[in-house]
Amino acid sequence: MGSAGPWGRAGQYLALLGYLVFLAFPFLWLISTAFKPARELGSLHPTWIPRHPTLDNFRQAFDEQPLLRAGFNSLVAAVSAALIAVVVATPMAYVMARRKGRLATAATGWVVVSQAFPFVLLIIPLFLVLKSLHLINSVAGLVMVYVVWSLPFALWMLVGYVRAVPLELEEAAAVDGAGRLRTLVSVTAPLLAPGIVATGLFAFITAWNEFFFALVLLKTPEKQTLPVVLTHFLGAEGAADLGPLAAAAFLATLPSLAVFAVIQRRITSGMLAGAVKS
Repeated sequence: MGSAGPWGRAGQYLALLGYLVFLAFPFLWLISTAFKPARELGSLHPTWIPRHPTLDNFRQAFDEQPLLRAGFNSLVAAVSAALIAVVVATPMAYVMARRKGRLATAATGWVVVSQAFPFVLLIIPLFLVLKSLHLINSVAGLVMVYVVWSLPFALWMLVGYVRAVPLELEEAAAVDGAGRLRTLVSVTAPLLAPGIVATGLFAFITAWNEFFFALVLLKTPEKQTLPVVLTHFLGAEGAADLGPLAAAAFLATLPSLAVFAVIQRRITSGMLAGAVKS
């Protein structure tokens, strides 16, 4: 195929720009709303940039709801779930990618099929299991649910990364006298590092933003996560306290953005590694 002409390339860039605007619009509007005073929020002619920016919405949000405690609960749950999911999924993905047979095929099929299960179908058996383990209304129980929920997707991602690692490298290490464990640690693990980081980030973001399981399993206000606490800014009839809600929601997005910004290069290299087959 020949390279796209100047008009085709311009159309590609224009489509990319439109997609970026589409993605950025809700976040930019959220930031604008978070800094608007109550008078501007009720205006019939809203503006992009606040005319009189204020921090009152942030002060009111912290006064009305325990955002710091909820944020800490979310951070503990998300980090724990991401670490456990990666630790469990990495060796499983290696076996699924390297071993051929009915068992590996069945495991891959289970990973694909499990992604189609709706939340409502899973919550009742998960609730009964956690109740028998006395983990209802606990962050530890929520972490277990997040690990179970994110594990299939983590496996699916890591299997692709493992298959992208040339098997010849492991065979060469074996010829040089390296044992299986040393080969995995010295040869395979460094090549899998970008994929592991990318998988951990997706597991973290999934757990950080999750709402349904946290709403059902956590009843004590002291243990609720940030997405659940954000709903407390809604009134009994669905009327939203828009300013404080926007301020709290803006703060809730910062950890994910910070984590993504820190490890952006690893994620990009991991994506490219997972997309290339030997």
